[in-house]
Amino acid sequence: MDGYKAWLGDPATALMSLIITDVWKTTPFMALLILAGLQMIPANLYEAAKVDGAGLWSRFRHVTLPMLRSSILVALLFRTLDAFRVFDIVIVMTGGGPGNSTESISVYAYKVMMRYLDFGYGSALSVIIFVIVFLISLLYMKILGSQWGAEEGGARKSWRKM
Repeated sequence: MDGYKAWLGDPATALMSLIITDVWKTTPFMALLILAGLQMIPANLYEAAKVDGAGLWSRFRHVTLPMLRSSILVALLFRTLDAFRVFDIVIVMTGGGPGNSTESISVYAYKVMMRYLDFGYGSALSVIIFVIVFLISLLYMKILGSQWGAEEGGARKSWRKM
């Protein structure tokens, strides 16, 4: 069998195989988030842009993208956090190998804690993962908050008083 390629057994291709699998797994959810954002755009905005003489590209750039900004940022937040905390695909497909070529920080924390029984170091790694995910979430929420404030105007101020 000279045509056989061990995709998960070769350090050069194992990581790319995991990336492709992870993207394949999460693409439908991202598509649903974007679809929900698209369905929230009022049709009269497109009609008004068309009456004003905007072409297809101009309507996409000036109507669709600004109205999808929040949905795109939420999808990006979910995807970034999911990619950072990836565990299940790595454990099932490669176990972090061959060697350590596909080992994520979550898999490393699991191995330290459960295989080597170093609970202190494993717990510290888990707390570090939590802090990094929390900081990424705060950064995205700050971006999202500024975007929502610009879109809603005074509605945001009244929401803060509640």
